[in-house]
Amino acid sequence: MQTVAAFTDTYLPTVNGVTYTLESWRDRWRDRGGRMDVVFPGAPDYEPGEGEYATRSVGFPFYDGFRFGLPGVPDEVRDADLVHAHTPFALGLSGLYLALRIDVPLVASYHTPTSEYADYIANGRTATAIEGVARQYERWYLNHARVVVVPSEPAREHLRGIGIDAPVSVVPNGVDTEFFGPVDGGDFRERYDLPDGPLVGYTGRHGFEKDLDEIPAAFDAADTDATLVFGGDGPARGALERMTAEYGIDARFLGFLPREDLPAFYSALDAFLFPSPVETQGLVALEANACGTPVVGVNDGALADTVVDGVTGYHFARGDTTDFADAIERTLAGRPTLSERCLDRRERMSVEHAVDRLAHVYDGL
Repeated sequence: MQTVAAFTDTYLPTVNGVTYTLESWRDRWRDRGGRMDVVFPGAPDYEPGEGEYATRSVGFPFYDGFRFGLPGVPDEVRDADLVHAHTPFALGLSGLYLALRIDVPLVASYHTPTSEYADYIANGRTATAIEGVARQYERWYLNHARVVVVPSEPAREHLRGIGIDAPVSVVPNGVDTEFFGPVDGGDFRERYDLPDGPLVGYTGRHGFEKDLDEIPAAFDAADTDATLVFGGDGPARGALERMTAEYGIDARFLGFLPREDLPAFYSALDAFLFPSPVETQGLVALEANACGTPVVGVNDGALADTVVDGVTGYHFARGDTTDFADAIERTLAGRPTLSERCLDRRERMSVEHAVDRLAHVYDGL
């Protein structure tokens, strides 16, 4: 069984899909008798565990709490059979350097379209220029990989569209179905002082690129007596709070949720609202489904595939408030049947299934 050196910019104890996916992959790889070491940006309050190697890092000025890893290759990972980079940036370059230095294959995971984040640091023509540079860099980096791993077919199509010539394999991130499953949400409601009755909402990073500002208008337009709940945090939270206040919505903002609370949060919801068009898979949608909660998702990007219309939730057209509101109503009306269908699909969305496919990719190298 192969020894894998994984390089990532996000391996920290935060609510981050890439972090938890990599943790799950690492643990399942160990269960198979292999070794997966993780190289990540160090943080002042995080002590690396077995098989974890921190590099020096600095704070990221555009995203509070994020650490930018400085290039580095720990001696402990120089005996790897292959390198798997989960980032194209500094630590991804370290992974590329290591792969070339010890002459082993480089696998690159594509989790996030970096060009979509240009508006975080600029606007107007400057943002357009940054987006162009980001696309060029993505092409340069990913075309150095022996194979690129993406979590969905739309992500593969996106890479083909921007000129990635390297082989691209679809390997869904997978959900830890031993952790994410239906539970009684009553205690969660009580601890967070949530009212009785239907709940709809979202948890995750509150980023402007995720179109979360479409939620208040659609919720206001929907014919429902549900309560709107947001978990998580991020730069768009202030704007969301202002918008819900303008609509007179009694929205509850819970802030960052500990990971152990997520199954109860999802289970307490009657519908998970996910308007983001920039996902490469939308892992939180699958986590919600694994807990039996249907998703109202935009019919754009990876969510066009991740949400199975009429089975695990309903789609709506991006930017169409009326369609979004209608999808919320249909999801709430069909919640019992949709929930059963979500639970029927748990095995195919599991991380074990994903690691089987990842192992097939590794074996092909």
